[in-house]
Amino acid sequence: MSDNNDHLYRYLFEKAHVRGELVRLQNSYAAVLAAQDYPAPIRRLMGELMAATSLLTATLKFEGDIAVQLQSEGPIKYAVINGTHQQELRGVARWDGDVPEDFAAMFHKGVMAITITPKDGERYQGMVALDKDSLAACLESYFSQSEQLATRVILKTRLEAETPLAAGMLLQVLPVAESAHEEFEHLTQITDTITTQELMELPVREILHRLYHQEEIELFTPQPVMFKCSCSRQRSAMALASVDKQDLLEIAAKDGEVTINCQYCHAEYRFDAIDIEAIHAGQFDQPASLS
Repeated sequence: MSDNNDHLYRYLFEKAHVRGELVRLQNSYAAVLAAQDYPAPIRRLMGELMAATSLLTATLKFEGDIAVQLQSEGPIKYAVINGTHQQELRGVARWDGDVPEDFAAMFHKGVMAITITPKDGERYQGMVALDKDSLAACLESYFSQSEQLATRVILKTRLEAETPLAAGMLLQVLPVAESAHEEFEHLTQITDTITTQELMELPVREILHRLYHQEEIELFTPQPVMFKCSCSRQRSAMALASVDKQDLLEIAAKDGEVTINCQYCHAEYRFDAIDIEAIHAGQFDQPASLS
């Protein structure tokens, strides 16, 4: 089973003008959960959000980043997963008080913002209300509104096992296929029969065979998915450059140093008074280091 985890699989229905994706996350999911002591509903939400971001990242046709962020005035203030075209994921959530199990009850006046940042080109953001009963349904609504593409999304998590697992599937009509509605509906009905146990445990090729044995499918080489944080000492120094130097020096005089903690991976970066002077003089070029 582990050989299929932390990989994204893309496949194409050769005669149906529909493409599919399947992702299963284990170590990358565990790494995101390790950042904070999340309550169970948020642990499940973060797994679904990770799987969703991986599936969305796979739709990018260029080098770049994507962020899927949920915001609301409800118990969950925000939850975000950042991903890259190389399937590098990181994420964090903030909440207030008890978090209900029901997805809709987690959010009040909630929105999902999907921000795509190409390495070359303009940044794009699409938004959709969190007014459905699941994250998967909200994503389907996003594709319907923003992309006008019929899309089915399935998101699952399992926390009961020794190692948490998250998984997802996506079916989508190809943009050039204007007459694939019946084909898509047929494949959607088949895909919806997948059980959580099958999605979590079966080898991917067996899943595809069980579901689509009457279809002709091209399965592409799987892409590894991993947790990776982009924080660094140099990036932290750049952040401090926008803070008043005197304020920083006062903190360093009181505490001996200024400390920055990464909210994604909890790495800690420390800067003394000499570092602060160098940062604000534009001369900070020390090698990255962690405490």
